[in-house]
Amino acid sequence: MKNPFCASVLLAFAVVLPLQAESPARSTDAPKPLFLATDAQMDAVSGRYQNTVEPDNSVSVYRDGGKLVAEAERMFPREWTLRSATLAQDINSKTQWTFALSPDGKATSLSVGEGDAKQSFTRVGEPVHHHFRPYSRQEVMIPMRDGVRLHAVILRPTDTKEALPFLVDRTPYGVDGYDPETIVGARPELARSGYIFVEEDIRGRYKSEGKFVMSRPLVAHGDKSAVDESTDAYDTVAWLLKNIPNNNGRAGALGTSYDGFTATETGIQAHPAVKAISPQAPMIDVWMGDDFFHNGAFRQSYGYDYALGMESSKENTFGKLDKDAYDYFLSAGSFADAMHKSGAGDLPTWHAFLEHPAYDEFWRARGVEHHLTQLTVPTLTVGGWWDQEDMWGPQEEYAKLEPLDKAGDNFIVLGPWKHGQWGQTTRHLGALDFGAATTDQYRSQIEAPFFAHYLKDAPGFDLKNAATFQTGSNTWHHYAQWPPAQSHTRNLYLGANGSLSFTAPASSATTSATTYVSDPKNPVPYRKRPIEATYAPGSHWGTWMAEDQRFLKDRSDVASWTTKPLTKDVTVTGNVIADLFAATSGTDSDWVVKLIDVYPDNASDKSMDGYQLIINAEIFRGRYVRGFTAPTALVANAPTEYQFSLHGADHVFLKGHRIMVQVQSSWFPLYDRNPQTYVENIMTAKPDAYKPATQKIFANSHILLPVVGEAAQQ
Repeated sequence: MKNPFCASVLLAFAVVLPLQAESPARSTDAPKPLFLATDAQMDAVSGRYQNTVEPDNSVSVYRDGGKLVAEAERMFPREWTLRSATLAQDINSKTQWTFALSPDGKATSLSVGEGDAKQSFTRVGEPVHHHFRPYSRQEVMIPMRDGVRLHAVILRPTDTKEALPFLVDRTPYGVDGYDPETIVGARPELARSGYIFVEEDIRGRYKSEGKFVMSRPLVAHGDKSAVDESTDAYDTVAWLLKNIPNNNGRAGALGTSYDGFTATETGIQAHPAVKAISPQAPMIDVWMGDDFFHNGAFRQSYGYDYALGMESSKENTFGKLDKDAYDYFLSAGSFADAMHKSGAGDLPTWHAFLEHPAYDEFWRARGVEHHLTQLTVPTLTVGGWWDQEDMWGPQEEYAKLEPLDKAGDNFIVLGPWKHGQWGQTTRHLGALDFGAATTDQYRSQIEAPFFAHYLKDAPGFDLKNAATFQTGSNTWHHYAQWPPAQSHTRNLYLGANGSLSFTAPASSATTSATTYVSDPKNPVPYRKRPIEATYAPGSHWGTWMAEDQRFLKDRSDVASWTTKPLTKDVTVTGNVIADLFAATSGTDSDWVVKLIDVYPDNASDKSMDGYQLIINAEIFRGRYVRGFTAPTALVANAPTEYQFSLHGADHVFLKGHRIMVQVQSSWFPLYDRNPQTYVENIMTAKPDAYKPATQKIFANSHILLPVVGEAAQQ
């Protein structure tokens, strides 16, 4: 939802460097002796420099008169000062760049940063001059129907007299920093196409008036005085049409994460001028499967960090822990105890967690999927296979809208990305290399043509319904629907002695089981320790879902089942379902299921030898097995069926790889610890409620795999 790097913070960073936004640059405050660079010295370092890790990123350096200038596709030309023959400093950001010179004095490479954050570039040719449209910038206060005024920044190209459509992004993360370079850094294709960009603070945030309400519920629109994000979007578009001259009478909305939520609501009872929306990683239901809960299990570290960052003031106040988050939350105890330990007081969303642990009307009112009853606006929904925040939201939104789509205007794109990564230029996710900048491919081939088609009547948008990047084969696929009709379900059984097979076990469910002991005093970490706060500098939060799972190999409380090396490719395309038959000696339990691709020890990329890659994974809180609104205690040692979705995948388990399934009963501190003793409210559980439990996974447990091709017929 709310990764602040998906909004204004990401955009601000994206224009400092033309590539990885998170990497800090080396800088110094120490005065340097005056160095007067000659034209010859500036010419010697001129050229186009290609990033050695991300070859789709480059920076061009050249002499412009008596100045040294650098630019990139996402970076406006900016002056650099040569501090020596090999050291340049950006005069605005103070970032320092180091050249390596050949014996003849010509630059051959360029680098920035230090240590693990260092980025290297190789000179590959002459400098490239990019086209940057000039924009005007205007700040306005837009009145809503209840008299509250919302602050917005309007950016309009000044090199054309053409009537242009609006593109609106409504955000809680602050719009003060938005300027032409911000837009180019975030959306280079759209920035060059020509739109009137409107960036608006939602009510109660930054310079906007009114009260901020997290995931504000939709109101009954028959009440003309009632407000929500949908009515605010309607009023914003109405004001823009009337007050911003030379527009073409059309508006689109887009945004990622929380901004994806507001984009979705722009399409609910939309203003007639709204002709296209693109909710990207939208949070659709923060209890059912997005940011704060998954199937009833509370996302403790995220719920703690995010509410603290959003509700401590009108502006972002995301902080960092001084210790391992695993230790912090384990020592704190329950979530109520962690709240008290923070000293931050009773924040509204923290209070909501305590008062509404089950799926009651408080959360249902915030569930956008319950209001998706019409498809009146063409909708392009975007998500990532390894989105650590809102993987469920885009898939749920598309699924709700698809039966309502009569005109072929409901689209979905799912790619190999973490949260919001499709805004960058990269071919990587952590250790994974997809062979091409899938992010640029999506934006140039789908996103930009989508808005051009619906807002400008331009040709070139040819997506029929769904586009997914199939991992493993690393190829894009287009489908007439998602999941595609050619997928067929096969059962993958969790057999005895860690075997995993498409053949049903001969033994009965009650005589053959895999057993482990789950101890809430020693919960399974969800990523390698130390675990940084969500948005702390250097946090690995963004890539943990693609992290090698071998860091858990010595845990006795993680059960694993593995196939033999595959003799043929197995293609999984569609929604993966876990169907566990399990028992616990306790009276409550969590069940975490992970579908994993195990790379061979002789992988073509040696850095991936033996790598264990999560393809998808999910958690289910046992107390909700009879329904999410009515938690009940489990019967100790009674075999019980738990069936839940691990969500979509489009992945090829390649020949020589193995398929693995893991089951565990904690995933900490991403999710709070289940005491394994039934208590009315886990948020306020006392220390003596947390007890070890013996867990049994019976041999008729299986994964429902949607397979295509030859494997589907076997």
